[in-house]
Amino acid sequence: MISNIDLAIIGIYLVIILIIGIWVARTTETGDDLFLAGRSLTWGFIGFSLFASNISSTTLVGVAGAAYSTGISVSNYEWMAGLVLVFMAFFYIPVYIRSRITTIPEYLEKRFNAASRQYFSAITIFLSIIVDTAGGLYAGAVVLQVFFPDLVIWQVCVAIAVFAGLYTAAGGLAAVVYTDTIQAIILILGTILISYFVFARFDFSWAEATSQVPAGNLSLIKPMDDPALPWLGTLVGVPILGFWYWATNQYITQRILGAKNVEHARWGAVFGGLLKLLPLFTMALPAAMAVTIFPDLPNPDQVFPMLVTEVLPVGVIGVVLAGLISAIMSSVDSTLNSASTLVVNDFILPRRPDLTGKQVANYGRITTLVFMVLAVIWAPMIANFGGLFAYLQQAFSILVPPVAAVFLMGMFWRRGTGRAAFQTLIIGHLVGIVVFYMTLQGVWELHFTINVGIMTLLSIILFVVLSLSQPPPDPAQVAEYTWSPDQTRPMEGLPLWKDYRYQSAVVLALTVIMLIAFW
Repeated sequence: MISNIDLAIIGIYLVIILIIGIWVARTTETGDDLFLAGRSLTWGFIGFSLFASNISSTTLVGVAGAAYSTGISVSNYEWMAGLVLVFMAFFYIPVYIRSRITTIPEYLEKRFNAASRQYFSAITIFLSIIVDTAGGLYAGAVVLQVFFPDLVIWQVCVAIAVFAGLYTAAGGLAAVVYTDTIQAIILILGTILISYFVFARFDFSWAEATSQVPAGNLSLIKPMDDPALPWLGTLVGVPILGFWYWATNQYITQRILGAKNVEHARWGAVFGGLLKLLPLFTMALPAAMAVTIFPDLPNPDQVFPMLVTEVLPVGVIGVVLAGLISAIMSSVDSTLNSASTLVVNDFILPRRPDLTGKQVANYGRITTLVFMVLAVIWAPMIANFGGLFAYLQQAFSILVPPVAAVFLMGMFWRRGTGRAAFQTLIIGHLVGIVVFYMTLQGVWELHFTINVGIMTLLSIILFVVLSLSQPPPDPAQVAEYTWSPDQTRPMEGLPLWKDYRYQSAVVLALTVIMLIAFW
């Protein structure tokens, strides 16, 4: 039973979020304001927003459930983000910021051609609304129903979408980032409290807390035959999935594109990478230890709700549930804002370049509200698909390999051509669909993370072969949108603690220590 104190805490949190949205909306006038917060974001807001946008309700429940049943290796997807964000800080962020792009697909046009841009943008928009936004609404409603059994799924979807959609449409990326920052802090605080009270159950004794955890469940690196995440998948698949998610996914990279300069973009990315080391300790480990507290849960996904309602005291439950609602809204507001950004900048502005800043902002607001309605209509229907929606999550392995290949080769290989990029995207996705179908039929039984590694390698080979068979691109144009060693140097005169290279070294060192400790 949720106490009135906990409900009051949730209510206060929602009021604060609404006030922030209204306050930011007063200064949001142009398309640049709506989509990129006027390119004024500083590193702290960027880092917290990266963390909050990534952690959804399905992450909280899914990571905990997987850790309870199969072990902490599920957190490999989380800490790997730190390595990817450091990689971005060195190579991709300087090119993105220098290019003054508004969308990630826009980079494909500048580096390759308009066809690649519009193809990738259309796919991203579709997945953002049908999978990310609608899926986030539905999963969030289902999770909230565990705590509040009388809730009706479709009504909760409407309430979340309207609440998040209105402040997103009004305030744009600035509203998203500032509310994400509040949400990230609450999320981190809430999960830390769960860890504290779980560990307190064992008198803060590591030996006692882990005494009944199944052998191997406290290891990050699992055997090759592990059904959840084999070591080869961690090595060749998870980094590629992470690269796609953090470096090419509009709803994540948008806050980096809105940075006030390249240094703040880099600091924010590295800070976000540091925060991504936390889920192992605040989400995965408490759930793995919960085997001792709740030894016979019929459904592993029940472990997070059980930890909240059975382990936490009154008042703290309200903070954690506010964090849960934060996770729902931060993913919904980010996907809505990014989808409208893509529509306006990749499809409307190229055809209507004479639009004023205010008109662009109005188009963005209207698009956000339209997508909000579409997501609300689709979200309750997900229940009718049963296990198919779970397959859709693995279906990202179709999308990722050719996209990762084109972005990686486009940044580091100047001989790559625009026609080859578009052809690689099309052919790679068609082959991916065939492999996915073979997987469903049981003909192809490799773990999907290993499939990602294999398909990415094949996509790179395809891109190279096609490029070499075509006339080379203009060297002058290509040079502007590819990485060069001089871009690695930070701003002159910065103290060591502000040098992103040393900050990155700290994140990498902490990651190595964590891997050694939980190998």
